Amino acid sequence: MNEILNTLKPEGVWKYFREITLVPRPSKKEEKIIQYLIDFATSNQLKYKVDKVGNVVIYKPATAGYENRKSVVLQSHVDMVCEKNSDKDFDFDNDPIEVRIENGWVKANGTTLGADDGIGMACQLAILADNSLKHGPIECLFTIDEETGLTGAFELDANLLEGRILLNLDSEDEGELFIGCAGGKDTVVELPFGLESAPAAHSAYEIIVGGLKGGHSGDDIHRGLGNANKILNRILWEATRASQIRISFVEGGNLRNAIAREAKARFVVAPDQEQSFKVLFEQLSADIKNEFHIADPGLTITLQKLEQSPDKVLQSKDQHNLLNSLYACPHGVIAYSQTIPGFVESSTNLASIRMKEDHFLIATSQRSSVESAKDDVANMVRAVFEMAGAKVRHTDGYPGWTPNPDSKIREITESAYNQLFDMAPKVKAIHAGLECGIIGDKYPGMDMISYGPTIKGAHSPDERIEIASVQKFWDLTLEVLKSAPVKD
Repeated sequence: MNEILNTLKPEGVWKYFREITLVPRPSKKEEKIIQYLIDFATSNQLKYKVDKVGNVVIYKPATAGYENRKSVVLQSHVDMVCEKNSDKDFDFDNDPIEVRIENGWVKANGTTLGADDGIGMACQLAILADNSLKHGPIECLFTIDEETGLTGAFELDANLLEGRILLNLDSEDEGELFIGCAGGKDTVVELPFGLESAPAAHSAYEIIVGGLKGGHSGDDIHRGLGNANKILNRILWEATRASQIRISFVEGGNLRNAIAREAKARFVVAPDQEQSFKVLFEQLSADIKNEFHIADPGLTITLQKLEQSPDKVLQSKDQHNLLNSLYACPHGVIAYSQTIPGFVESSTNLASIRMKEDHFLIATSQRSSVESAKDDVANMVRAVFEMAGAKVRHTDGYPGWTPNPDSKIREITESAYNQLFDMAPKVKAIHAGLECGIIGDKYPGMDMISYGPTIKGAHSPDERIEIASVQKFWDLTLEVLKSAPVKD
């Protein structure tokens, strides 16, 4: 299974990436990949440590002639986002990822690929396993639960690492070097509702929004992609006013750091309003598809009549509160940087809606490179839902990573890229969250940079990694290690 990856170069990186795809590793369920890393270290006779939460560090001494170099920490995270298409039968807790090659890219079959950050892990393991490479002392750090809580970085043992140079291998644009990132926090909403008997002799329908690209709520938030939750709610909001539909079920989205790709709702409508409702639906669907025909051309909005009507529907006031608050809830870019042209400063993502026994659980996430602006956007979301009578809480969040203009590792990496590829890389900050800010808090003075191969569609079943960019990623990492500073 997945042997096709063994035909790709660099052989070592793809060998270990193939092995990683066979190991289930959902966030907060990383025990299998942790054991895989322990087995790897043992079989390669390398020293390792596992801290209290499951972060793993594997140590490799300097090669001959490089003993006077400073120790370098290479870092990636072991967990992956688990997203699949609704028609894909797949168990992320037990099934291996199914991969395929398509037009120069490696993709998965109907699921996320896990290149984020499996390719970073694979690069580390290939370096650890190859005794022909030239480098100073290496510490390979593998953190847990980056995608859903940054638990590994937050709980990282402050005495685990000796090195004060860190290469974060978790970026997704080859040719770009990242020296700063946004901080983030989540705003979680519990919106109460009551149920009442469904009106008699009404027709039942289901709307399904699908076919959207989705994507990373940081990296892709500026692309104008459709959010299934917002699209579905827009239709329901309009239909409620025109045809007085009564809703029995609403659900959409999945992960806090992914733009919602799919959403659905079930409802009833009076027979004498069915035709006018269908006309409204067709017009709205056509308008919305036209609005997204460039950014999200695969958008589908389907209406299906159901044979069985629901017994219960939302009470009118609770339906009103749900639809109004979701409509008013901001989603997307809130502000662009005033100092870096084209760089997103602040954003928010309406991530998921889940219908519980007596409340809707609504997850949103906010990001900003300015701490006060991050809090402001989170409070904006809070205010919307509190007006609807919801219980709202914020998570503690995570800090941003402030660029260091005097970074030595930035100079080394930029020079290495120039030397290898005869062109200058782009040096920039990223709107997505990286573990660098948290690790920098744990280890003051840590000199950090983040880079990686080209990955598109992260956090969605369209996730794919460009094969050619992996070779450049590998070559750059080896050159940076060879060029590590000499000890003071």
